[in-house]
Amino acid sequence: MSNTSSATENTPSSSLNDDSISVRLQSVTSELREIHNLLTSSEEADPRILTDFRDALNRVRNAAWAVEQFANSKMSDTDPKTVMSVLAGERVRVTFQLCKLVQSDLSNKEIKFQIGQLMQLHEATKELVRNLDAAVAG
Repeated sequence: MSNTSSATENTPSSSLNDDSISVRLQSVTSELREIHNLLTSSEEADPRILTDFRDALNRVRNAAWAVEQFANSKMSDTDPKTVMSVLAGERVRVTFQLCKLVQSDLSNKEIKFQIGQLMQLHEATKELVRNLDAAVAG
């Protein structure tokens, strides 16, 4: 089905997984081109949905870059720690953006939250603040 190296041919499940990812990426790429055409020909998209869409695209783009860099570091026998640090930094950036969006949602009286979700978020953020305090203190 695809041209794979002899190293990959020795691991059928890896080859199958790589083929599945490649097929899925090609499909998503095609769909993104269609979405691009819709976006450039329409002015009726909700700005908040567009922001969420852009954020999702950025996360996927950064993850794809990190996976590519990690694979390259394995092939060239270099230390992948730099890639892991970049990914951690990206998670911090995304978390900051999500925090700002949640703050906005919490102040919007039209949005109704489930109390259980808010309690889980509250506990997670308390633990995060403790960890951040320790990380910032050095």
